[in-house]
Amino acid sequence: QVALLDIDICGPSIPKMMGLEGEQVHQSGSGWSPVYVEENLCVMSVGFLLSSPDDAVIWRGPKKNGLIKQFLRDVDWGEIDYLIVDTPPGTSDEHLSIVQYLGATHIDGAVIITTPQEVSLQDVRKEINFCHKVKLPIIGVVENMSGFICPKCKNESQIFPPTTGGAEKMCQNLNVSLLGKVPLDPQIGKSCDKGRSFLSEAPESPATLSYRNIIQRIQEYCDQHHFHEEKII
Repeated sequence: QVALLDIDICGPSIPKMMGLEGEQVHQSGSGWSPVYVEENLCVMSVGFLLSSPDDAVIWRGPKKNGLIKQFLRDVDWGEIDYLIVDTPPGTSDEHLSIVQYLGATHIDGAVIITTPQEVSLQDVRKEINFCHKVKLPIIGVVENMSGFICPKCKNESQIFPPTTGGAEKMCQNLNVSLLGKVPLDPQIGKSCDKGRSFLSEAPESPATLSYRNIIQRIQEYCDQHHFHEEKII
């Protein structure tokens, strides 16, 4: 049972990617009902509260924080195994709020996404530093857009050259795990735009294999984490 919480308040793209545009949030006696994609996958996003997907959300920090708190407190998530929180890039209000509000629950950790070039890695080093400062464990780093394999000739091109060694070198330097590398595949963008599952639409893609390996590594981390916690108790 998986819940996906989109706290990218100003740029909520989860409803589009999940094929849920135009869906509404319903209120019941037990709180707001999340929107279900599958029986075991539910979603909550500010995108469901806008009258149009093109509406701009022009909010200062306190209002953003209030909505994040409401999503955690007033949504009837039910019994879930995983709560995945999608945050915007950076280290601002949303990140501080979610870490603070979930502090007592012992968050398993953060999965940090980068692309191979130094301009992206520069920001990601700040994210890693942020996690250390707020004592948020880091599950690992994913390198996205990691090379492009031509579907015709099968040659690999570096669209975003890893001029400083990419995520792999950064992870070695900062002593964090590299969970995997996801190659560029135009089908990923198409699937997201159509709100369909890329893993179902392109089961043989190298990117699908990479996604599955990353998911398995995250699951192993969480299982190990919970096992140790139970032993301590």
